[in-house]
Amino acid sequence: QVQVVESGGGLVQAGDSLRLSCAASGRTFTMFSMGWFRQTPGKSRDFVARIYWSGSTPTYADSVKGRFTISRDSAKKTLYLQMNNLKPEDTAIYYCVAYTGGGVENWGQGTQVTVSS
Repeated sequence: QVQVVESGGGLVQAGDSLRLSCAASGRTFTMFSMGWFRQTPGKSRDFVARIYWSGSTPTYADSVKGRFTISRDSAKKTLYLQMNNLKPEDTAIYYCVAYTGGGVENWGQGTQVTVSS
């Protein structure tokens, strides 16, 4: 099993930047991909970005393309989400997920990002 812990959330103003981190531990050798999702109260958890450990091209939701960048440090087993030019609509709880074999998804507890206008 893989455990992931998110950090880096906070309160910022529109136009500011934040970098989220997600540290993985446990059976990390079983991970082949990691991603970020976000959720606001009463809504579904929406895809933000995903990256494969093999280094293939990351994928992004249309709403964050050009503003957010996902990256990973293989040695540190850490996933990042650099968020630039933040907008109030980016306000959400951001969740990290590690994908392992057998269709298993390992989710973190989330980190709150609040963007004021």
